[in-house]
Amino acid sequence: MNMRLFFLLLLVGLQAFAQNVPDSVKRLKEVVIRPYFSTQPLLRATGSAAVLDSGLLGKVPGTSLVPVLNSISGIRMEERSPGSYRLSIRGSLLRSPFGVRNIKIYIDEFPLTDAGGNTYLNALDLSSIAEIQVLKGPQSSIYGANSGGVVLISPLQMGNSPAQFKIQGGSYGLFQQSAAFGHQWTNNQLELSQGNQRSDGYRQHSAMQRKYFQVMDQYRYAAGARLKAFVFYSDLHYDTPGGLNALQYDQDPSQARPAAGPVKSAVEQQAGIYSKTLFGGLSNDWQISPNFKQVTAVFSSYTNFKNPFITNYEHRKEFTLGLRTYVEYSRELQDLNWKLNLGLESTRTRSDVENFNNNYGSPAALQASDRLKALSSLAFLNLNLDFFKKWLLEISASGNLYGYHYQSIAPQASAEKTKNFDPQFMPRMALSYQSSPVLSFRASVSRGYSPPTLAEIRASDNVINVNLQPESGWNYESGLRFETKNKRFFGELTGFYYHLQNAIVRRLNQNDTEYFLNAGGTGQWGLETAFSAWLVPAKSYGLVRGLQLRTAWTLSRFKFKDYIDRKDNYSGNDLTGVPKNIISSTADLLLPGTWYLFVQHNYTSRIPLNDANSVYAAAYNLLQFKVGWKNLKIGSVRAEVFAGADNLLNQRYSLGNDLNAANGRYFNAAARRNFYAGLALGFNRH
Repeated sequence: MNMRLFFLLLLVGLQAFAQNVPDSVKRLKEVVIRPYFSTQPLLRATGSAAVLDSGLLGKVPGTSLVPVLNSISGIRMEERSPGSYRLSIRGSLLRSPFGVRNIKIYIDEFPLTDAGGNTYLNALDLSSIAEIQVLKGPQSSIYGANSGGVVLISPLQMGNSPAQFKIQGGSYGLFQQSAAFGHQWTNNQLELSQGNQRSDGYRQHSAMQRKYFQVMDQYRYAAGARLKAFVFYSDLHYDTPGGLNALQYDQDPSQARPAAGPVKSAVEQQAGIYSKTLFGGLSNDWQISPNFKQVTAVFSSYTNFKNPFITNYEHRKEFTLGLRTYVEYSRELQDLNWKLNLGLESTRTRSDVENFNNNYGSPAALQASDRLKALSSLAFLNLNLDFFKKWLLEISASGNLYGYHYQSIAPQASAEKTKNFDPQFMPRMALSYQSSPVLSFRASVSRGYSPPTLAEIRASDNVINVNLQPESGWNYESGLRFETKNKRFFGELTGFYYHLQNAIVRRLNQNDTEYFLNAGGTGQWGLETAFSAWLVPAKSYGLVRGLQLRTAWTLSRFKFKDYIDRKDNYSGNDLTGVPKNIISSTADLLLPGTWYLFVQHNYTSRIPLNDANSVYAAAYNLLQFKVGWKNLKIGSVRAEVFAGADNLLNQRYSLGNDLNAANGRYFNAAARRNFYAGLALGFNRH
């Protein structure tokens, strides 16, 4: 650990060397983000943000978002079995037995998160994503209800290549194929992509398959005006092997959850997820004048979701309809550039939920049936002030309305009722100061707000919990960024404190049905660092054509506050599911002949698995690598061959623990050492 910290400090100490690099060294591309409507260099950004570009996304295996998102400080992404994503930003996964909650996710201009607070992130195929931006900490001032952060996803755009094709296979029956096609006319650009992925999985009963298709069309129908259509369809199935207790995990971590007395096994009940999602949106971007712009997006989605589980069979039909629109006015003066955005977003989701007895993977007698509707609306304002190209001040706020309707159909019918939460005012103020061309300082204060999701209000115990309250809190953070003029060395240090009230946590009954409650609050102290260095700049000559090192360290000191559950007082305990230390490091080595070697290492310290902190998951070191030969040319076709390995140290670890699990079934073992190889083709236009 001390050697790693020394290495981080060493990168910062290389500033003097980097400042004296000869002019003949080609400058690297500047990292630019667009988190709060205004495009700005990452060095000057007022908030804590990270960018995963197409270059980095292309170096990971391409079958899962987990490795690449876990390379960012403050991020914890898990995959209990292939296809079963969970994601947290600066927080815990207590609210996410599966799926993504408490985080707002957008794809292009469209919210992927529905009004009920759930996001089907695992519906997306990684090959159809061009870039991911992560905004850490609450962003409710602009992006609506969230207390964790925001993820902005940019869909694939082909550029100058009319077609791409990729195929790979590997251990545990892994097979993935993807293809993309693009064509550009004078005023129109069409992008098509598809993906097909399957795996048998490391554990018994952990197979997955996803079929994915995506279309994006952009039509410039007038000067300064663009109409965009975006559609994707995803058909995802994965088996859920279930959690193991410590004894079962030690004896055979690859087994599925066995039967226990009258309770059948995961294999017998054919436990799994069947999720089909159709998502579509239409946006209009109109530059009315040099200073005035208007953007409107309408979107809708439909999900048919089936979940045969050990004790029941759940079937959900969810329909979402929404609108997001804003206007922008900007002015550029001699010493002041400013931009004002005013907008609103409104989303409505209907969820029809039925629970049946599970008869070996088929629905039997009806247990319960309910209809729920969620409505989430916000109006927002954002003011961006840029003084002397040094001071950047952002002031934003939103008014949030959230409520839901619920009606029982069975076993006893009832009239529809309404639950509305109090309107919430969510401000954010942030300031960045660039003291020199290579150094900037920043500070911000913001309020987060996250109402319970429909899946928490109506959990698997089939009880509609109208007493569950939203969680909210204030986040305070400050930090600094450092980047040399030639972009070869970058460093970031961020410290924050987040006081969350009415934190929502998950508990389980003895029959494995879940329910949620408010846990008083949490006090979350955190420190995040990120450093990168091109020790050998790209496109150099000699044996090493380029060498980039990246390191991210997350230090989390998250504690429960005022948390009493029945007779148990958990105040002062570590927040369940949060490791105190995570260190992620990568090395990107470019060799002659367009060979490359990419190595990624992740150290995660032990993780508390229950609120009492009586059981921990052991620390682990995860090592991955990928080697490839790219830009092989066969006529007008560019080819790349590659091979790689995951968990090279053959660690036994659980990547997706069931927190507060009944009867000690905490552990979901990840795959042991495994390998993959593949081929990618790109076709030139000429």
